[in-house]
Amino acid sequence: MKLASLQKLFMNNLLQKISETVAYLSPKTSLKPGAGIILGSGLGGLVSKIDVETTIPYKDIPNFSATTVLGHKGNLIFGKLSGKPVIVMQGRFHYYEGYSMQQVTFPLRVMKALGVKTIFLTNAAGGVNQDYHIGDLMIIKDHINLVNDNPLRGVSYDELGPRFPDQHHVYDNTLVERGLKAANQHNITCHLGVYVGVNGPNFETPAEYRYLRIIGGDAVGMSTVPEAIVAGHAGLRTFGISVITDEGNAVKPIESSHQKVLEAADVAGQKLFTIIKELIAVL
Repeated sequence: MKLASLQKLFMNNLLQKISETVAYLSPKTSLKPGAGIILGSGLGGLVSKIDVETTIPYKDIPNFSATTVLGHKGNLIFGKLSGKPVIVMQGRFHYYEGYSMQQVTFPLRVMKALGVKTIFLTNAAGGVNQDYHIGDLMIIKDHINLVNDNPLRGVSYDELGPRFPDQHHVYDNTLVERGLKAANQHNITCHLGVYVGVNGPNFETPAEYRYLRIIGGDAVGMSTVPEAIVAGHAGLRTFGISVITDEGNAVKPIESSHQKVLEAADVAGQKLFTIIKELIAVL
């Protein structure tokens, strides 16, 4: 069957697939997670900070896709962080891997069905704002969607959310304020900015970085926006945070590579996790 046909079949049977996946996962944990965390490129090692109860490879989970990108290990983890039960995705799925938007965001639907009420989205991003430097963090206050597809396109199920969801408050203001306060308390360099989501997988040209800045972007990446759209559609509180892993809009642009991204994310990851731990502790 052609990829396009498989993607259409996936969307048409979305409710059934959610039920199948939840039925598989529920017996495998005694926890009732209220928070979900999606770990981006180079951030999977932060699982070591979690009191892990159960680890399930994506390949064993019905209707989950496979991760094909270095730095995304591909495990769903149930455990505790700051004493609170959480679900953690050790790696995510990307549109550029060939998956449909519904496949990319399917884990958000499953988390919602499992009882998650708050989602934490993390990513490695390129600095578009010239004030941003490698190793800085950026809490997302808003986003610009330049991905040429939408996870809500297709069949609309009232059970999952409205046909036309509002986008004025995608990222939870209270969590944003608490995140900035936590960063300040721990002397972490953390900006508040706008994340631009693009298709990938190529990095941007110097002209594209300049364009993204002109339209209001502070950082750019190849994930997060579709997940944030679905999280909002599903009624989840959403917090997004980026590790700046390259300086695309520097006066003298620094060439990017995936390996450099992973290395920068690994170094700055602990700072990011410090903020998330603080936020989960007060949920």
